[in-house]
Amino acid sequence: MRLNEDPAALEAFYRRHVDAVMRFVVRRVSDPHLAADLTADVFLAAMDSAHTYRPGRGSEIAWLYGVARNVMAAQQRKAIREVRVTSRISGRRLMDDDDLGRMEERIDAERQMRGALEAMRELPEGERAVLELVAVDQLTVAEAAEALGIRQVTARVRLHRARRALGDVVSPQAVYVRGQA
Repeated sequence: MRLNEDPAALEAFYRRHVDAVMRFVVRRVSDPHLAADLTADVFLAAMDSAHTYRPGRGSEIAWLYGVARNVMAAQQRKAIREVRVTSRISGRRLMDDDDLGRMEERIDAERQMRGALEAMRELPEGERAVLELVAVDQLTVAEAAEALGIRQVTARVRLHRARRALGDVVSPQAVYVRGQA
């Protein structure tokens, strides 16, 4: 991909994936300002690391979710550091009323999914990561494995363990791979 060299390619890439990335982010954060910033950060990081994308290893969206997970993890580390230094977060980017309203609507729409994600927090990190990508973000097991940088068989084992551990907490339909039963 030549995202950092071709503005038209960047725009097409952004338009193709912005909704999926926004859904990914708002399921994990409840602040509309932070969600907007993180979505932008994902695309900035994607531009910087576009040279690492290998089409033969998975889809664009699988790769982009891997980038998004890294951005989210970096944000979490940053937030922990900031809390230690100060109780107030300053310097947020301003949003107009329309932007804020749309972000709040998305957050409300994803509230139930965030509840399921909270239940999944009890799972070991590897199992939870695969389950989130497959059940929540609708990647195939192969795409999830690519996003996480693990083998497909490892992803399948982790997904099986996560499903078994969750039992009745999450509906069975929510934890099945698209295209598989």
